Amino acid sequence: MLYDLSLHIGYKYEVPASGAHHMLRLLPLSLPDRQRLVAGAVTVTPEPDELATFEDFFHQTRHAILRKPHETLDIRMQARVMVQTLPVPADFSPILDRLPQELTETWSLAPESPHHFLGVSPRLPRDREIAAYARKDLKPSMTVRQIAEQLCARIHRDFKYDAEATTVDSTPSEAFTKKRGVCQDFTHVMIVALRSLGIPAGYVSGFLRTIPPPGKERLEGADAMHAWVRVWCGKLTGWMELDPTNDMPAGTDHIVVGYGRDYSDVAPVIGVLKSYGSQKTDQSVDVIPVKP
Repeated sequence: MLYDLSLHIGYKYEVPASGAHHMLRLLPLSLPDRQRLVAGAVTVTPEPDELATFEDFFHQTRHAILRKPHETLDIRMQARVMVQTLPVPADFSPILDRLPQELTETWSLAPESPHHFLGVSPRLPRDREIAAYARKDLKPSMTVRQIAEQLCARIHRDFKYDAEATTVDSTPSEAFTKKRGVCQDFTHVMIVALRSLGIPAGYVSGFLRTIPPPGKERLEGADAMHAWVRVWCGKLTGWMELDPTNDMPAGTDHIVVGYGRDYSDVAPVIGVLKSYGSQKTDQSVDVIPVKP
């Protein structure tokens, strides 16, 4: 599938900011046999004093520094990306008891290494209740992939999507207690659950194309940034991606922007500014298929 993407994030400050330094992670990645960024650009208004692109440990990052006072900040991203259909391979993942041996035999510490996705991370501490939830209905004969797919389905079934229940700073424990939240919460809970079993799991940030109900027109700006889970299923299978918000494997409607241990590694916009008072934020996303 070929898509045209556009994103707008706008900030309006109650009191003008005298300066700001932001890190932006908005452009889709180019990934072998998965997706290709054909063209893309990020623009920031007012024009930054410095705008640079560099590669962090988990791939790309862009930062913008504004030294002049500004009352608003306008960030826009436009891109064209090709997403290939991901084949569903046979399940060659090991049973859970054999996974530690496969991890021991994996010596790499490159960004793709499963060792980076096993322990706690900045936003994901251990949680006893989530660990107990992960072990419920666990059977010795289940493969790592079967365990991940079962957890994906259970979280989708047991949790309710509720944009008012949590905030961007809510912890997995809070979302788990409420059994409510958004894609970030579903993803964080599933990662904590998988790691509690010794299964490497990470966070995927990206875009999801939404399809309107039959007979309804697509609303401009109605698509969204999205989050889902990647899980390491052993040496033969490698990484696979599951979307617990929708109980499905990632497919051609899922467009990857970044990989990380949790949201803190892939936050679309993060930074500091010199100001005080409140701010208003608005965001819109369009994921439009390009007709052949």
